[in-house]
Amino acid sequence: MRQYFYLLLILLSLNICTKASQIAIVIDDIGYRQTDTAVLDLPGNITYSVLPHTPLGKVLALKAREQNKEVILHIPMEADNGQVLGPGALTSDMSEQGIRTSLSKSFAEIPFAVGINNHMGSRLTKLYHPMAWTMRFLKENNYLFLDSLTTKKSKAERVARYFGVPSLHRHVFLDNKLQHDYITRQFEELMRIAKRYQSAVAIAHPHPQTIVSLKKLIPMLKEHGIELVPLSQLLPQINNNEALAQITD
Repeated sequence: MRQYFYLLLILLSLNICTKASQIAIVIDDIGYRQTDTAVLDLPGNITYSVLPHTPLGKVLALKAREQNKEVILHIPMEADNGQVLGPGALTSDMSEQGIRTSLSKSFAEIPFAVGINNHMGSRLTKLYHPMAWTMRFLKENNYLFLDSLTTKKSKAERVARYFGVPSLHRHVFLDNKLQHDYITRQFEELMRIAKRYQSAVAIAHPHPQTIVSLKKLIPMLKEHGIELVPLSQLLPQINNNEALAQITD
């Protein structure tokens, strides 16, 4: 019996070693600028996160869908600095019904969206009740949640998991600085994380500089044995790897 157990371990380790690492790149903040259209020219399985109720959001979401690209909603959430949020926003003074109504209207505009990530949210994602109400809505409607992690104190992903919402979090922001050298270094960090943990999530934005850089960088993934996949494809893999990391760390 023991020899079969060891054989199983060997087979499992071989599978882990040979399985390609995967990343998801989410482009969010889409919907206000005419230049946002250029994100549709990016190669590979980019995931597009669209701001609700914006002049170009629905049009670009539909074009992304025509290209068989995954679409999520970029839901504005209250920030610590009181920054103006825009339409479809969730704030700490809203009731559960207010949050549910706002999310329902956002999804009614883009009904093929598979989930949400937060736009800003450094205040709201730290608060249990608004997050619980948000996750309850997502769970009831079979949506996923990506925590953009705009604050290290975010409770969002933990609350999502408590309610059984398929959830992920951002590992790398690619373009906090709009310089090719910086974006390249962030992209390399993304690849390092993916190789170590088999998967990783990046967020970037529809800046012209970002698009130019990503057109050059995305083809590098194949050279490194890394696959670019839709965000939802990472869900079981990331959850399993994080559980493994907790056991082995």
